[in-house]
Amino acid sequence: MIKFLLNQEVREEAQLSPNMTVLNYLRTKAKKTGTKEGCGSGDCGTCTVILGELNNGQLQYRSVNACLTFVSALHGKQLITVEDLQSKDGSLHPVQQALVDFHGSQCGYCTPGIIMSMFALSKNRPQADKQDVLEFLSGNLCRCTGYRPIIDAALSLCKKAPYQDQFAEQVQSTIDKLNSISNEPATLQFNNLSSFSPATINELAELLQAYPHAHIVAGGTDLAVDVTQRHREIESLIDVSRVMDMKVVNETNHHLVIGANVSLSDCFGVLNKHYPDFGEILRRFGSKQVRNQATLGGNIGNASPIGDTPPLLIALDAGITLSRSGESRTIPVEDYYLGYKETALRPSEFIKKIIIPKPEASKMFRAYKVSKRLGDDISAVCGGFNIELEDDTVTFARIAFGGMAEIPKRAVHCEQELIGKKWNIATINTAMAALASDFEPLSDFRASKAYRNQTVANMLYRFFIEQQNSQIETRVTSYV
Repeated sequence: MIKFLLNQEVREEAQLSPNMTVLNYLRTKAKKTGTKEGCGSGDCGTCTVILGELNNGQLQYRSVNACLTFVSALHGKQLITVEDLQSKDGSLHPVQQALVDFHGSQCGYCTPGIIMSMFALSKNRPQADKQDVLEFLSGNLCRCTGYRPIIDAALSLCKKAPYQDQFAEQVQSTIDKLNSISNEPATLQFNNLSSFSPATINELAELLQAYPHAHIVAGGTDLAVDVTQRHREIESLIDVSRVMDMKVVNETNHHLVIGANVSLSDCFGVLNKHYPDFGEILRRFGSKQVRNQATLGGNIGNASPIGDTPPLLIALDAGITLSRSGESRTIPVEDYYLGYKETALRPSEFIKKIIIPKPEASKMFRAYKVSKRLGDDISAVCGGFNIELEDDTVTFARIAFGGMAEIPKRAVHCEQELIGKKWNIATINTAMAALASDFEPLSDFRASKAYRNQTVANMLYRFFIEQQNSQIETRVTSYV
């Protein structure tokens, strides 16, 4: 059974399929049809809802895609939909009223999701500026209105914030209710399907011993697509969203230690602080709704050859700690990938944390992503560059790419052509040519083989240009 709040109502559900999404639950079980079904893959934001969750005793609201969230993730949380915003006296919520006042809706199909994203914005950044508005609305598509009136409506809220609404008035009551159910066990059994929600690392390890072939799900932003788009049935799920020991970010003297269950939104701050280029890639990772659920451990663990973070982590010589029944081992991220969707994970083993070296003053780190859209899009190629210079000579080089092979992979021939050589255009040209020995990429709908080969070479050249001419702006993100 799972237990959660639907607005302020405590719900207990036992007869649900673990493969059911929150979107289908709302529309077919709760009969709340204000949340719409759009793409079913987290791209359009039409199904955006809010999850309220306790974080260090405080209530935190986050926008998520209901189409990518399994019902098991609701346990111990508060689910808020567009129907819940209206006041008891029938008056519109300030967010709803703002969209009306600024004529931000035409056909209205996308409007509920936009309203929920604006609600999350007003709760998390009450003094938001335009850049904040664009960030929070980046996962919501509208084909009718155009975005100007929507953005104006969102900005108008910031002039009134913080406003009082029923959610502000009920904060303590909500916290008390969530505290009463957050530690209860949560299991769903339906026909031959099952899901489990451990609360500790030890519970997770025990479940994986009992169900070694179970799928671990944190945010579900990748795994849920198998259900919504490919219509596959997942027999056993282990939802780790309640394992707080894996939601911790620590800094030591020499490393950043990020729990595998930390969302991309929550690790953005520390990564952007130490590696601004890493932060820039995360800004372009999916949408705000996706980043609120997707985890760094999940992006590594799904072993996609086009994942955005693995090539960056490999270039930084990051490691991951793998755990199984009290035993742990740490390996380089580079060694985790053995072949297409094949990893070094042993049976019942899971990723516990990611260990990233802190930057050294003598080293330069750069990251570049090429995709058809600037944001919310899959990479054609993503590259990470970590290079050290001493007296204008390259003394260290680690370069890795995603999208160029069946796994995220280092460019070892390119590195060899750089190390020990003078940092000049002749060396760069030789290293660019060496990339052809490192990769034999495929052609697909994202990019051709020739395009990919040319792009990775151009990335290295851009690195050189940026280092030589720091006053010249080369990044498209600086002009948007």
